[in-house]
Amino acid sequence: MLKAENQPLAERMRPQSLDEYIGQQHILGKSKQLRSAIEQDRLHSMLFWGPPGTGKTTLARLIAHYSGAEFITMSAVLSGVKDIREAVKLAKQNHQLDGRKTILFVDEVHRFNKSQQDAFLPHIEDGTFSFIGATTENPSFELNNALLSRVRTYILKSLTTEDIQTILKAALNDKERGLGDLELIISDEALEFLANAADGDARRGLNWLEIATDLAENKKITLSSVKQIATETSRRFDKGGDLFYEQISALHKSVRGTNPDAALYWLCRMLDGGCDPLYIARRVVRIASEDIGNADPRGLELAMNAWQAYERLGSPEGELAIAQAVIYLASAPKSNAVYTAYKSAMKDAKQSGSLDVPLHLRNAPTSLMKQLDYGKDYRYAHQEEGAYAAGETYFPEEIGERIYYEPAPRGLELKIGEKLAYLRELDKTTPRK
Repeated sequence: MLKAENQPLAERMRPQSLDEYIGQQHILGKSKQLRSAIEQDRLHSMLFWGPPGTGKTTLARLIAHYSGAEFITMSAVLSGVKDIREAVKLAKQNHQLDGRKTILFVDEVHRFNKSQQDAFLPHIEDGTFSFIGATTENPSFELNNALLSRVRTYILKSLTTEDIQTILKAALNDKERGLGDLELIISDEALEFLANAADGDARRGLNWLEIATDLAENKKITLSSVKQIATETSRRFDKGGDLFYEQISALHKSVRGTNPDAALYWLCRMLDGGCDPLYIARRVVRIASEDIGNADPRGLELAMNAWQAYERLGSPEGELAIAQAVIYLASAPKSNAVYTAYKSAMKDAKQSGSLDVPLHLRNAPTSLMKQLDYGKDYRYAHQEEGAYAAGETYFPEEIGERIYYEPAPRGLELKIGEKLAYLRELDKTTPRK
């Protein structure tokens, strides 16, 4: 183990008691379930789910400290079934020798495959050890149901700017573990900027503070120096991870909810976090069809133009075109009629099988096809009154007539709906010729 003075500041400043632990009051506040369990030594297997730097590992260590348990830690990135077996062996030895409890802490547990996760199950059940897993990914998708059913899941939230300011101040004032002996001076503006830029990650904030210490002149940490350090790192945005899908969902639902300001905010959050603008452009095209549709067909055109504009201009000029499309779509009349109709028609197409095309709808380019009645009795719509063959059928006989598309009473679809209603009335009063 590294000596304290050689350890990173974030490691030295790990809380040594629940009173030192900052944040997560929704589970660790006075009389809250987890805090009561820790203080009363009611140890149970659990899973901590939350973003990086929210104190998952620290909390697991504190639980072991309060319970007097042996703390065994492993990373799913580096470990395998062999390491699990060794941990089981050590836990059994602890119990046999002096009845000592063991906590097995597995960081990034979602990285273990199904068989590796299954290896924990019998030992959790027989009490060989108490299992504590930590993950930044949604456990519903990444962990086996068998493992999830044997642990209690606690959600850890990103720390607030005020939380991180408290942590940074503690590090600046602590003379034993922190930087207190250096007697550093930092302005309120610099401290606030550093805490805000840490983006809910205490470890990131402490690492930046340590770097800023090395750049301090005359023991002063300036706003310009922390800006230089912090702006070199993007906001937290796990491409392909849980936060990625949460922010995509927030953008989509803000557009659907006709809130252009919120839609623009989530767009900028994703761009600021490093999301590929072309991915966003593709999703915007999807939104145009799914949530605006024929209520305003210009939405799809504008979304496609924004995609092409970004491909031609690149960043940052092209990002403005995507923003324009997002604001337009968010402000446009909404209709999911096309989306709903498509899903209904696809369901029928899958369930009805390979039904034959009705004879009157088939082309007859050869004499044989004409002899087989291909195209017989087909009515050419342009030769009918109003260019509409009232009473004509276009579905296979086996499934009869269907209505999938129900235009919304908004935007252009209001007029489309009126037209379709008129034509359907003609169909009712005009028998098929």
